[in-house]
Parts: sequence; structure tokens; C-alpha cells
Amino acid sequence: MSTLERTIVVAENRYTPISNFRPDQLTNWSFLKVPAAIGFLAMTLIAIGGSFFDSPFKLNMVHTWFFGEPRSSAQAATPLTLMFSVAFTFGGMFLFMRMWLRLSEVVKYHAGAPEKILRRILWLWAIPMIVAPIMFSRDVFSYAAQGEMTSYHVSPYTNGPWSLSPPGTNSFVNPVDPLWGNTPAPYGPFFLWLDSLIVKITGHHELASVVGLRLLEMLAVFIMSFAVPGIARSLGRDGGEALVFGVMNPLVLLTLIGGAHNDAMMVALLCLGIWWALRDHRIAGIVACTLAAMIKAPALLGVVYIAWTWRGPLASYRERIRPLAVGAVASLIPIFITTWLAGFGFGWVKNLATPGTVVNWAAPATGLAILIRNIGHWFGATVPFKGILAVTRAVGMMSAISIALALFFTADKRGWVRNLGLTFVAFVLLGPVIQPWYMTWGVALVGCSYVKREHFWVMSLVIVTPFIDMPGGRQLMSGLVKASAPVMLITLLCLVAAILAPLGRWTQWSWPPHRILSADEQTLLDARA
Repeated sequence: MSTLERTIVVAENRYTPISNFRPDQLTNWSFLKVPAAIGFLAMTLIAIGGSFFDSPFKLNMVHTWFFGEPRSSAQAATPLTLMFSVAFTFGGMFLFMRMWLRLSEVVKYHAGAPEKILRRILWLWAIPMIVAPIMFSRDVFSYAAQGEMTSYHVSPYTNGPWSLSPPGTNSFVNPVDPLWGNTPAPYGPFFLWLDSLIVKITGHHELASVVGLRLLEMLAVFIMSFAVPGIARSLGRDGGEALVFGVMNPLVLLTLIGGAHNDAMMVALLCLGIWWALRDHRIAGIVACTLAAMIKAPALLGVVYIAWTWRGPLASYRERIRPLAVGAVASLIPIFITTWLAGFGFGWVKNLATPGTVVNWAAPATGLAILIRNIGHWFGATVPFKGILAVTRAVGMMSAISIALALFFTADKRGWVRNLGLTFVAFVLLGPVIQPWYMTWGVALVGCSYVKREHFWVMSLVIVTPFIDMPGGRQLMSGLVKASAPVMLITLLCLVAAILAPLGRWTQWSWPPHRILSADEQTLLDARA
């Protein structure tokens, strides 16, 4: 254990109730109604914060949602509503993070949390995000425009959404981020087909198409709520803990439902395929993972892992060749069918690097290049930023590939589901750009299969990544300086209450009293620490 990890363990034991935790199986989970209520309150605050017409957390454009939009493009923001929007949203996020951390501790140390009740809590928490405007990203408007293009047989693989018509003249085009206006789509044919189907069902109505896409991602989260605990049970783990960690986390609720990202459907099909494979339905699992890859390509790793581990941990490299061949053939069928349904061939393959056009400081490979450029500017030197960025990103990607290969060839020893999840995490962290919703790829799988301190590190990523490139911080600081005393007081009270308000005794109710542990209990506690 590293010095940093030892410091964290000491802090946990001294400053949190973790020192009282004892592995145990509870018979009464009635206290779950308390975190259910706290989570619903937190998500409601976030939804309210995003529903002001000038909220920095959503697109403020006429006709982009049913409420909370400006009455005209000329309507100006007001300091009061802007301040409340930022305070409610950040306050709700802080409160939800605190509650989720405590709930994760409960289910980690007490097996047997009822999955049926946890799923009901998940949907209770999701209600505010379902009703709220599209938040934290405007990618779903690009999806809708690409669905419109596909429905008219205009290839999104060679044209950007602005090819439909000039900006300002089309309801599908207007909300699209200018960064992606002329950018071809990197998404697989299965998503484009689903996308166009939603556009046709909604009668080519832009806002109705956006709602349909959010409903599609809700369906995906519903599938995840069964598949993720199913994977855990197949691995001999607790399904309730996997459900809380992998599905009921802030990333899923805020980005996959709140932002309506198509990563939800990718992760759902990937987890479904892995669950089927673990239950010896490997062909069905490969097909499901292939469909996931036909939404976003990284899911193809699931196919490779299922085929590689088909014959078991004692299989030789030669014995693995046939399953790999069978997996390849089984993958070709859904690939060709979905490609035929979309009707645009394999043009999406050449667009896979499209997300890398974003220069995001949070990605270490990109952040290092930005740091080098800034240091050069401080010393008055001219720095070729594009060249340095290409080098740092190449180093990051080669590092990710090296880690992925090491994990792949140790999958039998370490657990292939765990290694697959860690591979996704490595590619996201070392890739050219980090978006919060990318982290859901690996979190769902690691939540089913983590070992020892991996739980802490992945949980830390879940807590931190929603705040990556989060707007509103600057508006909050400048607003506090300019606000009147009553507004400043109310804003600060909201934030302080979210950060410091007690969550109730439910986080300690379930812990048994101190007693001397048996050798078996101490071993179990050490293994879970």
C-alpha cells in the first residue's frame, strides 16, 4: 500500500464512521427511505437550478425545452436568477455526492441490499432529471440533427448537421454546437438507425426527437439496472452493491439521463452481453457487445474478451484461436445488418478520432501539452502547440495500449470483467479528451469486480469527473461579489447546508456494536478495505 493510500486509510478511520464498519448481512433495510428522500431532494435542486432561463448548465435558446427557456434570443440574464441557478445546482450536486458516498459504504460492508427497492430508488432519483431540460451538454441536439439527416438519406459520415440548412433556419440545426456543425459523426450505424427511427416516429419534430432520445437512454439505464447486478451475482459478488456503485451513481444520473448521452445505450448493451456470456450464452453476449460497438466503437473490446476467455483460464493460446474466429463471425452478422439498416457503409470508422478535436485540459495527455505551452509563454518562448499536443497525446495513447495489453494477457489471473473495466478506465484517462460520460464505460464493470483499493480510486473518479469543465463556478464568484447582502446570504446558506447538513443517523444505524472480531471476520474486513 502506498504512502498516499495509508494516509487515506488513516483519515477514513479517524474522521468518518468507516472505523465502525463491520461486514454483516442486514435483515432490515427500511432505513433506505432516508437516502432515497435525500437523493430525490438533491436531484430536484439540480433540476431547479437548470430550469432558470439563464442557467449556465444548459443551452439557453428559444424552443429547446418546454420550460426554462428565454422568451426571445434577446432576453438578457439577470444576476438574481443566475445566482440561484448556480447555487441550487452546485448545492444539489454536493448533497447528492455526500449521500451517495454514504450509501456506497452501507452496501459495501453489508451484503444483501434488496435490488428491487434499490431500482425503485434509482427511478425516484431519475424523475427530476427526466423532467429537467437537457443539462451539462448539448450533444443530444447533434444526435437529433444526425437522425434527421439519416431519415433523409444524407450521410452523417461525410456531412455535418449544418448540411441540412444554414444555421438559424432549421429547428434541428439551430441548437447544434458550432464545434460540431460541420463535423461528421463518429457513431456506429446502429445508433444512427435508432436515431432516425425516433425522428420518424416523432414526425420530424426537433424537440420531440430530443425527448425520444432521452427516453431511449432511460431505457438503457433500465437495462443496466438489471445487467450490472446480474454480472456481479455471476461473479459471486453482491448485486445490490454493484447496482449502487455502477448504476445509481452521479455520472449515470447527471450525464446519461440528464445529458441524454448515447453512451447509456452502449454501456447497457455491453453489460448485457457480458452478463449473458457469464451465464454461458456467449454467442448472444458477443452479438450484444457488437451492437454496443455499433453505437460506440470501444465496446468491441467486450467481444474480444468474451472470445479470448471462452475456453477458460487453462486454455492455451492455440485453443483460443477457434473461439476468436467464432466471435469474429458472430460479430460480422450484426455489423452488416446494422450497416445495411443505416445505409451509409463504414464511413464512421474514419471519424473515430473526431472527439479528439476538443482540447480539454482535464485529460492528462492534453493538459501536459497545455502546461508546456503556458510555461513557454511565461518565459517568452514560441511553443508549437499542435506539435507538442500530437506528441503528448501519442504518448498517452501508447501508454493506454500498453496497459490494455498487460490487462488482456493477465485476464485469466485477475478476472476478465475486472480487467475489461480497468481497460476502459485507462483509455479514458490517457486518451486525448476526457468527458464525464466516458467514465461510465468502465465504472459499471469495475463496480461488479473491483479488488481492494480499486473501489476507492474508481469512486474518486465518479465524484470528480462530473465537475470536469463544469460551468458556473466563475459566475458564482463574480455574482457573490456583485450581489446584494440578502442574495449573498441566501446563496451561501444553500451551499453550506448542502455541504455540512447532517444526513441523519441512517449511516450508522446498521453498524453492529464494537466487539472483538474472529479471524475470519478480520480477514473479510481486510479484503474489503
